[in-house]
Amino acid sequence: MPSLSINNPRLSVIVISYNMARELPRTLHSLSAGYQLGIAPSDIEIISIDNGSRDAPAALPPIAELRHLRSNNPRPSPVHAINEGLVMAQGDLVGVWIDGARMASPGVLAGALSAARQYRNPVIVTPNYQLGTAHHAAQKSAAYSSEVEDALLGSINWPDDGYRLFDIATSEMRSPSGPLLESNGIFMRKSTWIRLGGYDEAFDEPGGGYANPDLLRRAVDLPDTELVKLVDEGTFHQCHGGISTSTEEGLISLLKQAGVKYRHLRGKPAGMVRQPGIILKKDKYLPPPS
Repeated sequence: MPSLSINNPRLSVIVISYNMARELPRTLHSLSAGYQLGIAPSDIEIISIDNGSRDAPAALPPIAELRHLRSNNPRPSPVHAINEGLVMAQGDLVGVWIDGARMASPGVLAGALSAARQYRNPVIVTPNYQLGTAHHAAQKSAAYSSEVEDALLGSINWPDDGYRLFDIATSEMRSPSGPLLESNGIFMRKSTWIRLGGYDEAFDEPGGGYANPDLLRRAVDLPDTELVKLVDEGTFHQCHGGISTSTEEGLISLLKQAGVKYRHLRGKPAGMVRQPGIILKKDKYLPPPS
């Protein structure tokens, strides 16, 4: 696997995975300079951290800007592995993929870098989608599977045009510009990550519970940050038997347990981030199609 150290990248992306032999290679390809529009390999580093997988990929895409590592202390929650990656990140701007099963649309990185050029201390978020015609937890009863998903991706000839992911996906929110609980592709300056102390490792339950919504809430509550929404982009969840998308019953139980933990740690229930934020559309950071 490539393990090059990128000198002075503008952007670092940290991707956490656990038992994602099928899904992780696609995610990493979708973040590479070969797929992302307006991005050169020297612009970015991708830090992929395996959080103790039993079933790791046999091979990863040959991406020069990729470093694939194993967490020095794998835990049920991904937050410790994320914080390891934050220490290693060399870019001024750092993005985090708490879930390595989420593929990216092709303008995510260009949009994040554009927002960082325009705003002093942005919290840059991408909307969440799930592949398929319904949320994965609901689709289990309709025989949704990795084979069905592979066929869907084949039907759009992915990765030829990454924006066609929207044609085969379902939004996790009512509107990409509306209130959001979390973002699975979130970017901030490294200095902001340091001020926040990274992710709170008190969220130690499998999958991290409400660690990701907590991180977003703490970031937008800083007095000098600006929320920027990349409404034309997205992350697209692949089915993999993950803790929050396996069954509706499992999802409901998980949310209840995560809610109790969040209230214990923060003294209040978790809530949506309702700030309208700054809307950044892709015509502001990508050239028109030829």
